[in-house]
Formats: sequence, structure tokens, C-alpha cells
Amino acid sequence: MERFFFLDDADRELIEPKRRAHNRLGFAAQLTTVRYLGVFLDDPADVPPEVVDYLAEQLDIGDPSVLKEYGERENTRLEHVRELRRVLEYREFAEAEGELREWVDARAWTTGEGPKALFDAAAGWLRERRVLLPGVTTLTRLVASVREAANQRLWDSLHGMLSTGQRAVLDSLLTVPPGERVSELDRLRRGPVRVSGPQMKRALERAEEIAAFGMGAVDVSRIPPRRLAELSRYGVDGKASLLRRHSDARRLATLLATTVYLTSRAVDDALDLLEVLIATKLLARAERESAKEKLKSLPRVERASAKLATAFQVVFDTTSEQVDTDTGEIAPPKVESLEGMWAAIEQVVPRHELAAAIAALFELTPPLDSDADEAWRAMLINRFGTVRPFLKLLVSVVDFDATPEGEAVLGALLSLPELMGRKKVGPAEIDADLLTGSWRRLVLAAPHLEPGTVDWKAYTFCVLEHLHRMLRSKQVFAKNSSKWGDPRAKLLAGQAWQQARPTVLASLNLPGEADGHLAARAALLDGTYREVAARVPDSAQIVFDDDGRLHFAALEPEPEPASLLELRAAVNAMLPRVDLPEVLLEVFSWTGADQAFTSVTAGEARLKDLNVTIAALLVAHGCNVGYTPVMGGADPLKYGRLSHVDQTYLRLATYRAANATLIEHQASIPLAQTWGGGLVASVDGMRFVVPVPSVYARPNPKYFGRRGGATWLNMINDQAAGLGGKVVAGTPRDSLYVLDVLYDRDGGKRPEMIVTDTASYSDIVFGLLTLAGFAYAPQLADLPDQKMWRVDRTADYGAFQDAARGRIDLARIERHWEDILRIIGSIHTGAVRAYDVIRMLSRDGRPTPLGDAIAHYGRIAKTLHILRLADEPGYRRQIKVQANLQEGRHALARKIFHGKQGQLYQRYQDGMEDQIGALGLVLNALVLFNTRYMDAAVNQLRADGFDVRDEDVARLSPFVRHHINMLGRYSFQLPDLPGGLRPLRDKTATDDM
Repeated sequence: MERFFFLDDADRELIEPKRRAHNRLGFAAQLTTVRYLGVFLDDPADVPPEVVDYLAEQLDIGDPSVLKEYGERENTRLEHVRELRRVLEYREFAEAEGELREWVDARAWTTGEGPKALFDAAAGWLRERRVLLPGVTTLTRLVASVREAANQRLWDSLHGMLSTGQRAVLDSLLTVPPGERVSELDRLRRGPVRVSGPQMKRALERAEEIAAFGMGAVDVSRIPPRRLAELSRYGVDGKASLLRRHSDARRLATLLATTVYLTSRAVDDALDLLEVLIATKLLARAERESAKEKLKSLPRVERASAKLATAFQVVFDTTSEQVDTDTGEIAPPKVESLEGMWAAIEQVVPRHELAAAIAALFELTPPLDSDADEAWRAMLINRFGTVRPFLKLLVSVVDFDATPEGEAVLGALLSLPELMGRKKVGPAEIDADLLTGSWRRLVLAAPHLEPGTVDWKAYTFCVLEHLHRMLRSKQVFAKNSSKWGDPRAKLLAGQAWQQARPTVLASLNLPGEADGHLAARAALLDGTYREVAARVPDSAQIVFDDDGRLHFAALEPEPEPASLLELRAAVNAMLPRVDLPEVLLEVFSWTGADQAFTSVTAGEARLKDLNVTIAALLVAHGCNVGYTPVMGGADPLKYGRLSHVDQTYLRLATYRAANATLIEHQASIPLAQTWGGGLVASVDGMRFVVPVPSVYARPNPKYFGRRGGATWLNMINDQAAGLGGKVVAGTPRDSLYVLDVLYDRDGGKRPEMIVTDTASYSDIVFGLLTLAGFAYAPQLADLPDQKMWRVDRTADYGAFQDAARGRIDLARIERHWEDILRIIGSIHTGAVRAYDVIRMLSRDGRPTPLGDAIAHYGRIAKTLHILRLADEPGYRRQIKVQANLQEGRHALARKIFHGKQGQLYQRYQDGMEDQIGALGLVLNALVLFNTRYMDAAVNQLRADGFDVRDEDVARLSPFVRHHINMLGRYSFQLPDLPGGLRPLRDKTATDDM
């Protein structure tokens, strides 16, 4: 209303000369509706009454109904239209049709958006350029024809890159070899699932086989990456039988995009498997088995040690001078000869038992110069059979490279095939500098070695241990992999950085030179220290222990007044009782979110009652119950239809597009606006047990018991809308992924304040988030152990003097400022993942010089955060409220995802992301349903004279579920909703579900 229908001075200057109220109101309606819709209405009275009232109020017209008289004289309306076209400089559609076609063609070529998205974008383009919109069918036909031409050009371009032989190779992928049940494409697109040496060998053989097709050498750089990714997704997910039906150009283009994608994806899969194989099946298992062996040997060690201790006690007692403590008199030793000493020893421990005890201790305990890792490393060598099958393939299939720090490890890795199987390997043939700790003894001085030889099996595991660490820190990387490639190569550099630099600095509000900015940050830190320190004597929240460490007084829980309890009970009672599928169908009817589910084949035809099938699939996946409970006799619910739509319409991209629509609608509800402005968000993980073999699950006994698992890192804003998420293997530190989740949200406003749990922060992450323009607000469970930081060593910060024991080096930040800007600019523009950057900035738990500079910058923000926590209980409470909101969402998610004991039965990462994407969408739909009906209930209660207080409304939760049936009975019949909503129940009604 305010954006499009507010009348400014220029508008009033046009309106005022019109005679009579109905002409002025009609002219205003024409003026504002063409500005909003981009078209003149045939009947200017056909506008919402709210708009008419708003315009009449601005024009001081007491009776808005006079607008009906405006349409009585057609010539007046036409004259006004001509005047507005002239004054506002609107053009006819025919004049701009050529420009529009070029613009739609460019957008369709680069983005591959569906017809609805392109139609909406084209309409927006016309409005921005003041072109009168044509009829709906005209614009629909234009978008459809241009989009189809862009698709055909894409297929023809890729088809034209192939030689005759390459086309034959690609077509052979769709054939089913004799005696097999699946096509070659089906076989090759299945990645590894089990973690073992033979599986690692097969994963490398798969990568080698795909690379042998040579499609990775085809130059597809002039094809928009997004279009190539869409085609490859269709090739990876679609049925081979469906691909065979397409035209030559489309079929071969899809197969080319798919094999190009699989060329690097197969290497990704192999290295994913290598990482988890080394971590869990080799290193972790060797440590567990070593610990078990220690436990087994512990009784023998205890007995032998006891005998040895008893014998030496006799030695001390019999060979030392005796002192009478009463008189101080010194007596000679009890025995005067070695024979006497042995006689005394043998009275308590026979000599042969003592010899056996010493031998046992030599056997069961490590040498004095060994380290804590020697026992499990020695046991690791016995598992050489696990790595033997794939080591030679590893160095031939994966195109490794390294940074200067990783060159030694890479060189050692490449030399391993030359050492394998030989009877004698000399010290000159290995890199002895890699033999750290107990590896030196195990490789160079093992008891079974002949003089002048080394244990090449032990050396192999030494190299693999180094390789595992170097791969994770990106000091060794794979040039033919996307996930395990070199993040440094993706950073903006040279001309690309110089072009992006001004935009990045402007959007992040960062200066090109660091000195003034750092001085201002230092002054802010110094001033905040002094302000908070001055308030410490009067604060009951801040406590310092004897060591000067900072503690906070516990926050008292906010009381729930009777008015809140009554309001909550009344609102919850008024919510309509409904089955979960009907919730989805009703939300679709409000928002049109189901329109986001477009076919992966890029076809425009939509199935009848597609919304019903999509709702059924969302229940099947979101509730983790599978097809059977949602299948029915109606066509939209038959198995074949469900399977087709699942494979063709449901994927991560369409989940995200649908979710963006729900987020937008959630933000428009007044009740959600009462909860917050959408600028505070939290990121936290929800754990899922993965009981099936999967490379993309990791062990963690605390969360997953004896099985593997995965974590859904998801983000929710203060309006209770889930903004997006990411599925990661195991239970990694959330801080490694926070920035990626923030930059990859599905929709909604860009949050300004980010809340995380107690395990999700580091100084580097503080620095990167602050540079990216976010206020980072993690909860700090180990607050007393947190070091606070200062710039000025000599400053007196009163009570914080001992706590502020760390010093921030501004000069170090300034020296690296340009590289810091390039790092955050690369993350901000999407050139590189924040996860890879954080790994790159830290090696073996120690930051690189650049990482250390970013950490020093982050310590300013971290200390300011601690000071604010100390000084503002309201700030702490805000963080706690947002964290509780996330916990409420996770609790609701657990209730929805109830099938199969809440365990995630997906072997591949894509499958995990798709199913969790369905869960996230169902969550947001249910929250939107609750919010809208709760808003209606609050309005009804106010109208009925109920005592509704704003502070109580702000504490209502949209995560209630008592009125939603999620179990056993699934109705897909959406009733007629004449008013757009179901009738509310009586606030005194009892629960009937």
C-alpha cells in the first residue's frame, strides 16, 4: 500500500485538476494500479476496497463509493489513460517485445528457470521499464517459445561438441549388457556405500572407468554452470528408459553433462571413502584394538609390577642404613652382601618369578623413549591388507597436487607403489623427515628388520596418516576433484579480484585500508571495557573468582503470568483439528508453493492434481513412512504416479524454491512480525542415526550408539521460519559450516545477528563472520576459561584487568589486510566454500599466519560479545530465547519424522539432502499453518473482548502440534474454504483428536 498506492506531490499535481470527486478518485486508481500491475484496468472500480479507502483518505474524499460513477463515461477513462501514458512515459508492449525476448532468452540460457519464474521475472522487467503488460496468454506464449528455444540451443551446443565416436560411447551408457539388470549409466552413477579396502578399490576403478570416456576433456566452459548442473542432475536421477526417448541432441547433451559431472564426482566419492576409511577403519580401529589389548594385559602388568615393587622394597629396606627416629641412632644395613640381599628377596619373591615378572614387563610395556601412539601404530601395520588393493590405483587415478607444506607427503605417497612387495627397502629410498614420533622406531628399528633395511609397510601407514591430515587441511588436494580440490585456486585473484573488490567492500562496508578501521575497532573495545568496568560494582550479574576469571549470575526464568497461560490455552483450543496432508494442501492453496515443483526434464506440462501427489510425497519423506501409508485408489496416489513425480519433480532445488515462498508468507503475518523482524537467526544441528551402510555417515557413540549418523545443520529466524540447512556427515563442529549455511539460505531477509550453541565458535570463525557483516552471538558454556583480549597492554580495565590477559596484534591484521579482504570477498561472492577456507586457515589445530591475523580480528568481536553478555542480561535472554526457538523446531521435527524410529535410511548424500529437504519444507508449512490460524485466533479473541496483551502474544509458540494428526490416517481431501480459512473452534472446546 505504501510503496505503490501512496500519492506523492507529483501524483497530486496530476490529480487535483480533475473535476469532481469520482474523477479524481478514478484517476488516482488508474495511476496507482498501472504503477502496481503494469496495466490499465478495463474497470478502474475493480480494485480492492482497502486500496480505494486508502486513496480516498489521501484525497480527502469522504465517500469512497463515488468511484462507481467513474465508469459511467467511457471517454473520460480513455482520456485519462492517454494522459497517464504520456505523462508517465509508458510504452506499448509491441515496442519493447524485441528487447524482452532478448532479456528472457539471456535469463533462460543462464538460469534454466521454470516457466512460472520466467513469467514473473518478465512481468517485473516490463513494469520496471514502464511497458504496458500484454494479455496473460501473450506473455505466456512468448516466455514458453523463448525458453524452449534456449533449451534447444543448449542441447544443440553440447551435442555439437561431440565427435561421432564420443556420441557412440555416450549412447552405449544407456544399454543393458547381457546378463545384467541395469544399464551402464545406472551402474556408474552409483557411488560406494560400504567402508572397506575392496570398496575403495572399486570406487577408484569406477573413477578410472568414467575418466576413460574422455568427456572431462570436452570444453564446456562456455555453457552456464547452472544449466550444466541441471542437465547432469537429470542424468544422475532420471531413468535410462526415459533418457532413451529424447531426441538425439537432448539425449546426448544430457549424457555429456552427466559424464562430465561424474568424472569429478567419482573422484570425490573415492576420496570421501578414503577419508572415512583411514579415520574409522584404520586409525580409530587400531586405537580401539590397542586399548583392548592394554586392558587384556593389565592384570599381567599389575601382577608383574607388584612382584617387582615388592622385591625392590626389600632391596631398599635391607641395603639402606637404618635410623632410629626416637634416638637418632644410625644402624648399618641389615645385610652386608649381595647374597644376603638376594636371600631376603627370595623370602618374598622367588628369583625365577622375579625374572618372569621383568620379562613380562619388557614384553607388555613400551620402551622408555616411545610415545603414546606407538602401541596403536604398531597394531595398524597388521592391517596392511586393507590398503594393499587400492594404493597403486590411488596414485594413478587421482591427480594429486600439493602446497609447499604438503609436497614432501605427496612425494612420499607417489613413491609408495615402487616400494610395495619388495623384500628389502633401504633408508635412502624413503623420506626419513616424515618419521615423526614412534614412526621412526617402527620404520627404522623394528625387531624383525635386517640391518640396513626399513619396514616399508610401517612407512606406508606413516605416509597415509600424514596424507589424511594434509587432505583435510587442503595442503594435499586433487586437481580432478571438486570437493577435494585446491580452495586457493578458487579464491578471487588478479583481475577477477580487482573487478570484484569495490563491490565487495561496498556491500560489506569494509575499507580498502586497515589503519582507520582498526583504530576505530580498538577504540570501541577500549571504551566498552571502561564502560562495563565502571558498572561492575553495581551489577549483580558479574562475578570474578579468586583467579580473576569472569562468571555470570544465572538468568532467572521469565515468569509466565496467568494472562499468558489463559491466552495460550485459548489460542491452542481454537486451532482447527486437521490431518497433516490437508495442512500441506491448504498451505499450497494460500501460497502456490506447489508451483515451485517443476519437472527435471524441463517440460512444461503439469499433471492433473499434481499438488495432491506432491503433498503425499512430502508426507512419505517428511514423516519417514514411505509410500505405503499414503497410497490410495485415486490416480494422484497410485504407486506409479508417486514414483514418477518423486523422481521427476522432487529435488533439492525445488524444495528450496518452495521453501522460499513459505518463508515470504510467514514474514507477512502480523503474529510472526510480533515475534521478530527476521533479522535474528540461529544455526544448530539435529542428529540422525543412519543405520544403513553409507560413506556419508560417521560414528559418534554419544549420538548414534554403535551406528553411523549425519547432522542436519539448519537455520531458523526469529519469525520461526526455517531459512535453509545443510546435511553433513557425522557430528562435525557447527562453526565449520555456519557461514556456508548463512550464504546458502533458501529465502528471507539476510540475518544480522547469528546465535549458535556452545560448541560453534572459534576466533577465526568470529573474524570471518564479523568481516561478513554478521553479529556473531554464540552461547559460551566455558566462560570462565575464555581469554578476554585487549589492544593496549597498559590500560587499566578495573575488574577485568586479570580476565583481559590476551593481547590483540593490530599490526599483524594490517599486514594481512588485503589477503583478508580477498578471503572474505571470495566467500561473499560464492567463489569458494567457507568450510574449505576455514580448513585452509588452520593446520593441525594451529592457524596459518593469515588465519592468525583473522583470529586476532575476531578476538575484538569475541571480547565485545563477552562484555555485552556481562553487561546486558537482556542480550543473554535474547540469545537464550532464539536458542529455545530452535530447540522447539527440532522437537517438532522429531514428531514429524517419526517413521522407522526417526532413523535416516539413505545411503547417499543426495538422498539425505532430498529427504531432509522434504522434512524442512513440511516443518515450515506446518509452522505457517499454525501461525496464520493463531493470528486469526488472537484477532478473534480481541474482537470478543478477551484480555490479549502484546507481551503475551509475543511469547506464543508456533510449534504446537496437538491439533495435527501425523499418524496412521492421511486425508487428501481439502474442504471448500470460502473465507480462505477453516472455522476456528470454540476456545472452551476440548481436544477431540
